[in-house]
Amino acid sequence: MTLPRRTFLQLAAGATALPALPGIAKAQAYPARPVRILVGFTPGGANDIIARLVGQALAERLGQPFVVENRPGAGSNIAAEAVVRASPDGYTLLQLTAAQPVNAAVYEKLSFNVVRDLAPVASIYHLPMVVEVTPSFPAKTLPEFIAYARAHPGALSYGTGGVGTVAHVGGELFKAMAGVDLVHVPYRGSPAVLTDLFGGQLQAAFDPLPTSIEPIKAGRLTALAITGPRRWPALPQMPTVAEFLPGYEATIWAGIGAPKDTPAEIVATLNREINAVLADPKIVARLSELGAAVLTGSSADFGRLIAAETEKWGRVVRAANIKPE
Repeated sequence: MTLPRRTFLQLAAGATALPALPGIAKAQAYPARPVRILVGFTPGGANDIIARLVGQALAERLGQPFVVENRPGAGSNIAAEAVVRASPDGYTLLQLTAAQPVNAAVYEKLSFNVVRDLAPVASIYHLPMVVEVTPSFPAKTLPEFIAYARAHPGALSYGTGGVGTVAHVGGELFKAMAGVDLVHVPYRGSPAVLTDLFGGQLQAAFDPLPTSIEPIKAGRLTALAITGPRRWPALPQMPTVAEFLPGYEATIWAGIGAPKDTPAEIVATLNREINAVLADPKIVARLSELGAAVLTGSSADFGRLIAAETEKWGRVVRAANIKPE
């Protein structure tokens, strides 16, 4: 029997579309079971709190649990490597932070490449650090601090929450751009940095704004400048470093990443839903309470941020010869 031409073409078109149906159905069904978000830091910190906040909101929107698993260690590399090696099915995600681009240069023997082996899904938040000194320090502005440091090369120390942190590389970038010689003193986290600043054992620090803002407001620390690209709403009168050193920027940020071969449909679903979560005024307000601001955009936008930061901090790490502890 010979089929009419119109019937034949309709059947052929249907047959061509059939192979794509399983993939489409899989994407439409996502998520069909709980999703894990691996966080490379200990419970209770800002990264952990924000991951749980976003995970809960995603669970409410998508009808499946988004479970946060803390995998601290090696500057968050343990969590990142676990996600790189996970099945690319959208059920194992990474809280991808500003630490990963820095780690790519600090840890020379990593078994993965953050740009090559992780798919950017969506950015979530960003926040600046603050350049701060003890109230008794003679410099009260950033230009005065730079002038003092130039007049006393190697005599001033600055503290950060550890070797290879964003605060550390941000401090090294500052040294290079300001032409000053400061001694880096690494601590195990911000609380220890602040303790020595309060006690006068340390002259200056580069610290995430959320952990320093209350002591700054209470007059226990003197803030000289914000490290972000623009002034921050929580301290609107505080200048940026870039106002004195054009082009300077060192910010902390985080988002969600996935194994590199995760289906594009799943990445698109997650990006859309995360951006919807970040549009919720309650989420915006909670992030603001934590000292952060939402950072929305496409997965491609997030990918460009990761690539740019990887290149930028790689240059700083190599120039400063930063090695892991």
